[in-house]
Amino acid sequence: MARRSALSIRIVEGRNLPAKDITGSSDPYCIVKIDNEAIIRTATVWKTLSPFWGEEYEVHLQPTFHSVSIYVMDEDALSRDDVIGKVCITRDMLAEHPKGYSGWMSLSEVDPDEEVQGEIHLRVEVQGSQGGRRLLCCTVLEARDLARKDRNGASDPFVRLRYNGKTQESTVVKKSCYPRWNETFEFELAQPAGEKLCVEVWDWDLVGRNDFLGKVVFSVQGLEAAGQEEGWFRLWPDKSKPREEERRGSLGSLQLQVRLRDETVLPSHCYQPLVQLLCQEVTSGLQDGQVHLVTLLDETTTAECRQEVAINLVKLFLGQGLVKEFLDLLFELELAKPCEPNTLFRSNSLASKSMESFLKVTGMPYLHAILGPTITRVFEEKKYVELDPGKVEVKDVGCSGLHRVQTEGEVIEQGRQHLQSYLSELLDAIGKSAAACPPVIRATFRQLFQRVGERFPQHQHAKFVAVTSFLCLRFFSPAIMTPKLFHLRDTHADARTSRTLLLLAKAVQMVGNMEPAAGRAKEAWLAPLLPALQQGIAQMKDFIARLVGMEEEEEEEEGEGQLPGPSAAVVKEGPLVIHKTRGKGPLLAATAKKLHFCLTGEALSFGKSPGAERIGAIALADILAAEKVEEKSFGSSHVMQVVYMDAGGRQETAYLQCKCVNELNQWLSALRKVCGNNPRVLRAYHPGVFRGDKWSCCHQKERTGVERPPGPRGGGPAPLPPPPGTPRDAQGKVLGAAGAGGRPKWPPGGRFPPARGAEPALRGAGGAGGLPPPGAAPRTPGPRPAAAAGVRGPPGWPSPHLGDCCRGNKGTLYPAAGSRLSLVGTLPATGMGTGGGSTGWGLAKALLVALVALLTVALLVVALVTLLMALLLAAVHHWWFCWWPGESTAWWLHC
Repeated sequence: MARRSALSIRIVEGRNLPAKDITGSSDPYCIVKIDNEAIIRTATVWKTLSPFWGEEYEVHLQPTFHSVSIYVMDEDALSRDDVIGKVCITRDMLAEHPKGYSGWMSLSEVDPDEEVQGEIHLRVEVQGSQGGRRLLCCTVLEARDLARKDRNGASDPFVRLRYNGKTQESTVVKKSCYPRWNETFEFELAQPAGEKLCVEVWDWDLVGRNDFLGKVVFSVQGLEAAGQEEGWFRLWPDKSKPREEERRGSLGSLQLQVRLRDETVLPSHCYQPLVQLLCQEVTSGLQDGQVHLVTLLDETTTAECRQEVAINLVKLFLGQGLVKEFLDLLFELELAKPCEPNTLFRSNSLASKSMESFLKVTGMPYLHAILGPTITRVFEEKKYVELDPGKVEVKDVGCSGLHRVQTEGEVIEQGRQHLQSYLSELLDAIGKSAAACPPVIRATFRQLFQRVGERFPQHQHAKFVAVTSFLCLRFFSPAIMTPKLFHLRDTHADARTSRTLLLLAKAVQMVGNMEPAAGRAKEAWLAPLLPALQQGIAQMKDFIARLVGMEEEEEEEEGEGQLPGPSAAVVKEGPLVIHKTRGKGPLLAATAKKLHFCLTGEALSFGKSPGAERIGAIALADILAAEKVEEKSFGSSHVMQVVYMDAGGRQETAYLQCKCVNELNQWLSALRKVCGNNPRVLRAYHPGVFRGDKWSCCHQKERTGVERPPGPRGGGPAPLPPPPGTPRDAQGKVLGAAGAGGRPKWPPGGRFPPARGAEPALRGAGGAGGLPPPGAAPRTPGPRPAAAAGVRGPPGWPSPHLGDCCRGNKGTLYPAAGSRLSLVGTLPATGMGTGGGSTGWGLAKALLVALVALLTVALLVVALVTLLMALLLAAVHHWWFCWWPGESTAWWLHC
């Protein structure tokens, strides 16, 4: 039995935000943090003070979290992003609203003294002395996961202890968020023991005031009773200062929908009776006089939770291979109710929600292939499209000196041509996609088509409308209106593009209704589009007839209702940047390479592009950990590390950079999910990198748990192993694709592992490329690296540090059982990012941008000075020849 918390967050919109740019506007986006750990980033909405996001997320996390903070930021290209304000929601506040909180919340100003995180390891005790005095002794051992206050992505922490008016300080540990002190401080115990011991952690700064990192307060009276207290203590913000409330409300507000659900997850065998009962009911079909469990679910669930029930049922029956039978039963139950042919499946019933969820789970790749080119064209062209006379913006056209004002009719006609071009391209793509539609979707629509035809034999038009009510109204049109939420784009559309997409979605909706006259009656200004809509209806009917008329082979029909097997199914895929850790200093361009990674039920493989041959793979059984990496290690906060065992039984690490925090959490969630049953998973790891002769996180010089000697190019991470079947010579070296000097060619940032004595045995058994050969016995796992004394962490995935230096975590998203981030209503395996923002080039990008900006400013200054000099010379010339006193009238004529 396990407990977890499911947090649903919907960031709707903001209003009355302050202007942060010189243009009088802002470029806002939101960052969601769970106990000061960033897990979600929304897309940036450009140049607005009232942004609309409409993004919805669901996060599974440990029930021990304390608060959820949502920061509103202003994105800047040439400097650090500005903080506009934040909204903080504690766990207690969420517990007071079991049905969720929905409404507007005012942004408050961010106080640096409240932005604390991490824990400190202390031992506090009361000791007696021979002289009759009693001493209060505090031993400061170490700290972990401190806030990053410096620009290098780290801090310079030291500890300040206050008791009875006296202050003592520890030494400063430079550039570390996981410092170790091992220092003891003594205070003479005051009588009576009413004073409190305050342990504060500060970040030392050479220039300016030191930054507060958190504090812990001890009651001395409690210490006298206990004698000694030792452990990890959470750092708390400083609440002693009076807060300024006058700015609350002046920073704008944020509309949110947040709901927390505490769930108890039982072992899988406890759910088998319910699964068997549901499957038995679905296979038996509709029977007269029988009360169906599905009907009870439809009647007892509320509208708020029906979507969640529907998607869980769809995933359940997909896994059981009965999704066609399940949806067919829902169609029968829905058609058995009194209904009109023109209003079929228009309500939010369980059948409608289940079919909508089914399309989103199984049809996202198909949706991307059909809508992707047209949506990309609309975003790139940015044409002005408007058909409503009340919203037409008349503008000037023509070249310089020959401007003329466009008439309203010309603007509408031009917009109609653009919209008709987009609609024709989209309908042509839909019409040619019958064969590309997934077989399980074709089979489901075939069943729906037949059921409606049998229910309304006198209305042959109704069976076409039943298919388009799902395909067009619930699948294509929402994706066209909000392509960001369906992963068709990484950012939201601007105002002009949004209007074009809205009109295009409205046109597709009218085609799906199969009655363009009804839509024109409501909005008469759509009359110019009527011929294109009538042609589109004919195309849509022909497409549906071909879609439901395609008969599959008998063996394909048997496997239509099943998802691919766990080994063949793609869990997650997408481009990642692989990093090396050679030398010291900032990240160089030559140390990174962008590759396409694919995670399946067998291995994590990669290649140069999505369709290219795989050039490397790591078996899932060899993956020991998948965790985040400190921002200062590579100049980016979106880097993860995959710790695995190579063919020689050595522990290696691959450092992979994602494009945003959403993508990072999705990759970590997917890796932990498929590797959750690995018995060799590590209990702890280093969040930094071993660069030079020490770890960047804790400055330890021992490579704890790492047996591999440095590679030939320096202290880089281990390469990803070559794929199975790679040919080798008698010495175990990889044949083919050799680089200069006869060395094997490997993607930049990696190398093939050196041959070891165990490899000839593997070659003799048919294995290659550092992976076990097909059919070979599994390699006996080596001893697991022992964690240091006092390491705490949940079973399964590690607490986030290896050895005595860096231990434990905040208990939020690290454990596999409590860490999953997914966008509601999407396909988890698409591999698309869910948040906007740049990928981050680190210091190299910042220097390049600064250099370009400096050159641009210099050129502008030179041009301005030249212009001013020319004007000054002209003025002097005019004054000298035209206004000098005493000159003759001839000079006036000359001027």
